[in-house]
Amino acid sequence: MGFFERYLSVWVALAIAVGIFTGSIIPELFILIASFEYAHVNIVIAILIWLMIYPMMVQIDFSSIKDVGKKPKGLLLTIVLNWLIKPFTMAFLGWLFFKGIFADWVDPKTATEYIAGMILLGVAPCTAMVFIWSQLTKGDANYTLVQVSINDIIMIFAFAPIAGLLLGVTDITVPWDTLFLSVVLYVLIPLILGAVTRKKLDKAEDHSRLNQFLSIMKPYSIVGLLATVALLFGFQSQTILANPEAIVLIAIPLLIQTYGIFAIAYFAAKK
Repeated sequence: MGFFERYLSVWVALAIAVGIFTGSIIPELFILIASFEYAHVNIVIAILIWLMIYPMMVQIDFSSIKDVGKKPKGLLLTIVLNWLIKPFTMAFLGWLFFKGIFADWVDPKTATEYIAGMILLGVAPCTAMVFIWSQLTKGDANYTLVQVSINDIIMIFAFAPIAGLLLGVTDITVPWDTLFLSVVLYVLIPLILGAVTRKKLDKAEDHSRLNQFLSIMKPYSIVGLLATVALLFGFQSQTILANPEAIVLIAIPLLIQTYGIFAIAYFAAKK
């Protein structure tokens, strides 16, 4: 991994700090940016995510996608982690901390809301950001596309039943317009643009012009990543600064969940 990729946590932490600081001193700017949305999808964030994942999409070789099925273990691992482990461990940690360990510091109604938020987060696997992580670690672009596509298909059918089961309710409303728009914006459009770009640049099929283009795009992709982080935290800067104790309490189980899932994935993949 390169210098930037190796210290990614540092750059993300700095972007978070910049977002919170900027959002606290010029909140009007972030209110304006947040207003540019359709079906709960922010257009500015969408453009930045395009900037992040477009280079990854350019690397996809459709003639090689058929070979992904020859290595099913990675796909199976992703499905098991995302749908049989992550939602349930997230619900367990939420209950453990907010109904148990933190019960004296959070009122019951707020605790229930925090648990519900954690459950919804656990049931919604990441889509767009998977591409940037794969790109930063020089992952297989074709394999990543298939993994994301399979998880998106499963999410359409599994999100409501699992969320309903863990939340203890039966009337879960799936925001189909948001779900559909997100898939189109973060997968379909960048995929089409990437395929067109690859066809234009790699006519000789020697990858020379393609590799040159990718090296030029890499800094812009990194800027898109850090700008997205800064904007997301800028949007919530007022809430974060007004409730720092709540943010810390929520962060603890989320960090445990995140590192726990990553550890399981890493060691299972290594095995």
